[in-house]
Amino acid sequence: MAICTVYTSHSLNSTCSIPTPTKTYLGFNQKQVIFFTTSKRSNRRGSSYSTEISCAAEKTVVIGLAADSGCGKSTFMRRLTSVFGGAAEPPKGGNPDSNTLISDTTTVICLDDYHSLDRTGRKVNKVTALDPKANDFDLMYEQVKALKEGIAVQKPIYNHVSGLLDPPELIKPPKILVIEGLHPMYDARVRELLDFSIYLDISNEVKFAWKIQRDMAERGHSLESIKASIEARKPDFDAYIDPQKQYADAVIEVLPTTLIPDDNEGKVLRVRLIMKEGVKYFNPVYLFDEGSTISWIPCGRKLTCSYPGIKFNYGPDAYYDNEVSVLEMDGQFDRLDELIYVESHLSNISTKFYGEVTQQMLKHADFPGSNNGTGLFQTIVGLKIRDLYEQLIASRTGAPLEASKVK
Repeated sequence: MAICTVYTSHSLNSTCSIPTPTKTYLGFNQKQVIFFTTSKRSNRRGSSYSTEISCAAEKTVVIGLAADSGCGKSTFMRRLTSVFGGAAEPPKGGNPDSNTLISDTTTVICLDDYHSLDRTGRKVNKVTALDPKANDFDLMYEQVKALKEGIAVQKPIYNHVSGLLDPPELIKPPKILVIEGLHPMYDARVRELLDFSIYLDISNEVKFAWKIQRDMAERGHSLESIKASIEARKPDFDAYIDPQKQYADAVIEVLPTTLIPDDNEGKVLRVRLIMKEGVKYFNPVYLFDEGSTISWIPCGRKLTCSYPGIKFNYGPDAYYDNEVSVLEMDGQFDRLDELIYVESHLSNISTKFYGEVTQQMLKHADFPGSNNGTGLFQTIVGLKIRDLYEQLIASRTGAPLEASKVK
C-alpha cells in the first residue's frame, strides 16, 4: 500500500473527498495517485507555484553533487546517468533553456535555479552567485523535501543565456534525484535530505589551466580577464563553496601531477578518490588489500604507459576529522581497452559483471578525463551510487538484494 502525504490546500481538482488537516496520511491500493492543487504559493520573487501531489510506493533517493563552476559537474552527470541507462535530456516540450536533465531513472536539477537574484540583481547588490544572499535556500529545501516525499513541484528556472529568472517548470518525483551546483551541502536542512553526497575538488592550479584552455581557446577570453574572474570569485568560493567538502561522503580531488617536475600545463593529473568510512550502503573501493597502504606502478607488459607513466596509491587517512580511505591515480592511460588490467586489481567497485568499469570508460571515451583518474573515479562513483540506490530500495521494500555483483 502506498503512503501519501497531503498538505493543506483550499481546493483539489479531484473526484476524491479529502479532509484538510495540516498533514494527512492516506493509503491507496493503486500504485500511484496524482492530485493537482489549485492553491498558490508565492515566494519572495513574486512568482506563484502550484503543487502536484503524488502517492508512490517508494521515496526518491537524493544525491548531492557540489563543485565550483567549470569543474566537471556536467561530465560527471553524463557518466552517472549512463550507468543507470537511457540518455538524460531536457524536459520535452518545456523551456529550451531549462537546466534540468531527465532520464528513465534520474532527474538532475541545477541549483542555479534557486538564485533569488538575477544577473542584474546581483550586480546591483554587489554579490556573486556563490554568496548565499543570492540564493533562496528556503525554497530549495521545501522543493527537494517535497520531491523526496513523492510530491511534484513547480521549480523555478534560472536562464543562463539571458541571466533572468524564467517561469517555473513541473518536476515530478523520479527514482533518483540529483541536485548539482554550488550549494547542495551548504544548508543543513538540505544536507539532511541527501542519501549520498559528492564534492568535486579541483585545485587552483588545475582550475586555472582548465579555464585558460576553455575560455581562451573556446570563448576568446583574454588571459587577464580569466585571471580577474577567478580572483573575483575566490573569496566567496573559499567562504561558501569549499567548506562543503567536509560533509561529502566522497570527494574527487584533482591536483597537478607529481610525475613531472614543475609541471604547469595541467594535462597530466593526480586524482584522489577520498571515501568516508562508515557511510551506510557505501563500502569504499580498495586496491589489493583493504586497509593496507599500497603503492603500485602498473606500467609494463599488461598496461601501455608513455611518459610520465602511471602510479596508484591506496591507504587509510583522515579528512576533516573523518576516517577515510584514499585511492589515488597519477598519470594517464594510453589505451582504454587495457584499463581492465587495473580494474581487475580493484575491489568493492560494485560492478555487475567483469569489465563493467572498462566498458563504461570505452563507451564515453570522448568525454573529458577519460584517459585519467577523473573519468575512472567518476565512473566508479557512479557504479557505487547505483549500488547504494539498489540497497536503499531493497531495505525499504524488505526484498533481498540480488547477489549479482562481481566485485
